[in-house]
Amino acid sequence: MNRKAFIMAFITIIIWGSTFAAIRASLHGGYSSGHLVLTRFLIASAVFILYAVWPGTKFRLPAKKDLLKILLLGWIGISVYHSGITFGEQTVPAGTTAMFVASAPIFTAIIAAIVLKERPSLYGWTGLGVGFFGIFLITLGTPGSSFGVSAGALLIIIASIATSIFFVFQKPLLTKYRPVELTAYFTWAGTFPFFVFSPGLFESIQGATLEANLSAIYVGIFPAAIAYVTWAIALSAGEAGAVTSMMYIEPAFAILVAWVWLHELPSLLSVAGGIIAIASVILVNAFERRRRLKEKKLSH
Repeated sequence: MNRKAFIMAFITIIIWGSTFAAIRASLHGGYSSGHLVLTRFLIASAVFILYAVWPGTKFRLPAKKDLLKILLLGWIGISVYHSGITFGEQTVPAGTTAMFVASAPIFTAIIAAIVLKERPSLYGWTGLGVGFFGIFLITLGTPGSSFGVSAGALLIIIASIATSIFFVFQKPLLTKYRPVELTAYFTWAGTFPFFVFSPGLFESIQGATLEANLSAIYVGIFPAAIAYVTWAIALSAGEAGAVTSMMYIEPAFAILVAWVWLHELPSLLSVAGGIIAIASVILVNAFERRRRLKEKKLSH
């Protein structure tokens, strides 16, 4: 990753890391999972509509030949992913869910190697493995986590693969559209299937606490809208596999935010796992940068 890709990805991970606590606050405050995911993406869609119609904004509509691909990626990256996570967690233990979701960078690296011809070096593959081990330690250190597999595990696996496909296949479109435009298309396409959760939505919002409603607004504006744009910018500036490896850092921020907001203290094992996950990203990028500089010198 270059500096721009790293900074944009880092900002995204910080925002996404806060999602866990915000969602917990909304669910505990009166929202059902279906109503929360619909509310979240209705807000995100509204943010992009306001941006598109804002005076002076040069917002382009997608070309007809790209419509099908945009629709499919929106459904895969938004609808399938968030539905899989939401309903999978109803039967899959938190520890197992975290392990499956944390495998997204590995799926992304494999798909990017096949589709985009991005070939991670030995350092890259080693870093992915070390980062996954860090996630494993975080999971083991999470209170109440277990590794029993239920029927919902398939939904979590599908969600992890879906987000990896989404990250890789949107990259070619970023050469034709600005990140904010592309993210808006995906959000609008991905929000439409969530209308299946609309029955009882207004009653749920009216019965929710102030904290729950504010949290729902937050996850709609920041993690679902702004963070997806900064992530698209990062993907447009760096390799998909390298950028996605930053997801290993996300649990560390999630633990920190949960500690401050929900007063959930992490265990020493979780802290150790977070340090390993962060170190893996830093070391891989340092080694890769050194390797590429060396190759550049040899080519000259």
